[in-house]
Amino acid sequence: MDDLLIRSRRAVLPDGARPAAVSLRDGRITAISGYAEGAPAAASVDLGDVALLPGLVDTHVHINEPGRTHWEGFATATRAAAAGGVTTLVDMPLNSLPPTVDPAALAAKRAAAEAACAVDVGFWGGAVPGNLASLRPLHDLGVFGFKCFASDSGVPEFPPLSREEMRAAFREIASFGGLVVVHAEDPAALSPPSGGGYPEFLASRPPSAERRAVEQVVRLAEETGARAHILHLSAAGCLDVLAEARAGGLPVTAETCPHYLTLSAQEAGGTAFKCCPPIRDAANRELLWQGLADGLISCVVTDHSPCPPELKRGDFATAWGGVSSLQLGLPAVWTAARERGHRLDEVVRWMSGAPAALAAVPRKGAIAVGNDADLVAFDPDEPLTVDPAALHHRHPVTPYEGRTLTGAVRTTWLRGTPGGGGGRLLHREDR
Repeated sequence: MDDLLIRSRRAVLPDGARPAAVSLRDGRITAISGYAEGAPAAASVDLGDVALLPGLVDTHVHINEPGRTHWEGFATATRAAAAGGVTTLVDMPLNSLPPTVDPAALAAKRAAAEAACAVDVGFWGGAVPGNLASLRPLHDLGVFGFKCFASDSGVPEFPPLSREEMRAAFREIASFGGLVVVHAEDPAALSPPSGGGYPEFLASRPPSAERRAVEQVVRLAEETGARAHILHLSAAGCLDVLAEARAGGLPVTAETCPHYLTLSAQEAGGTAFKCCPPIRDAANRELLWQGLADGLISCVVTDHSPCPPELKRGDFATAWGGVSSLQLGLPAVWTAARERGHRLDEVVRWMSGAPAALAAVPRKGAIAVGNDADLVAFDPDEPLTVDPAALHHRHPVTPYEGRTLTGAVRTTWLRGTPGGGGGRLLHREDR
C-alpha cells in the first residue's frame, strides 16, 4: 500500500496542468492517475483547486556557511526554502569561509550542512586563480559544476579569473564534461559609482559590461567545447548574443532572477534593491520576459544573497549587493507572470524543471513516476502581503517588504514528508 495519495484539480505535470491523483511510497512517486482514481494509501489529501507543483529547484543560493553563518546558514536558508516551495538548493561556493575551491573546503561545507537542512542541498565548486588542479577532484567528488567571476566578486577570498585563466578553466572543465557557470560582467566596463544614489550605481554597471562578458563566454564555449551557463542575466541587450549562440548549436544557457522580472530601477528605494548586476529599467524587464518566452533564458532562480542588516546600511555606493528572496521567489514570479498572460506550468518549468536539467540534479524537477516525492501545494489565487517577520532566512531584509503578491505556499513535501526536514546532501550523478 502507498503511504500517501494527493489529489488536485490543478496538478502541474510534465504535459501540462490537469486534475490528477499522485501516489507516494517510500519517498518516491509511484503512480499518477485520474483525480477520482488512485490506489489505496495509508493517508490521503485532497487539495481541490489548490495547485500541486513539483518542488522548486533553486540552483543559485548563497548559504554562506561555514565562516559567515552570521549572514545566513544551512538551517535558516533551508527553512526559508521549504516555506517558499523550494525542495532542492545548489549552494554557491562563496561567500563561505573557506570558499568551495578544493576538496578540503567541500568537506568542510558538507560537514557544516550535515543534519542541518530542511531540504536537499547540493554544491557548486569554484574556479579561481591557482586552483586549476582542484577542478577535476571536485568534479569527482560530486559538485554540480564550477562558478567563476569575470569581475570582482565582492569578497577577497574568491577573486575573478583573467581572460587567460578563464580560458584554462574552460579547457580543464571541458576535458571531463563539466559545467561552467559565470558571473558575466566585464571589469573594463565597470566603474565606481559617482554618487550614492541608485542612478549613479546603475550607471556604474552598464548593460555593455554584461554583453562583453557574455560574448567572451560564448567565444570560450565555442573554442573549448565546455558547457557554459550565464548567471543572473539582467541586461536584455545580451539576448541576441544568446540567440546567435543557440543558432550555432553552442552549449550556452542563461538564467535570470525574480528581482529582474518583478522590480525596476524606477522603483528602487532603499539598498535592499542593490544587487550585481543591477535591476534595470522597466523596458529592459519586459524584454527579459520576452527572452523567457522565446526560450533564450531557461531558468529563473533567486540568487539569494543575504547579509547582516548593517552591511545594507549606507548608500548604493557602499552597501552590500544582494537580494534575499528565497522564500518569496515563487509568488513574486507568479504574480508578474500571470499579469503577462503566462501559465503556472511555464513558471514551474522555469523554476523547477529547467534548473534541475541544467545541473543534472537527479530525480527532481517534475511530478513523474520514480522521481522524489518533492511536492508543493500552492494556492495561485491567494493574496500574500510580504511581512518580514514571517520570513525564515536569518535577516529579513527584502525589497518586497509590504508588497502584496499573488500566490501562497500551503504545504511543502520533501520525499513525501510535509513541512520539509530530513534534507539530504546531493551529489552530481553522471547520466
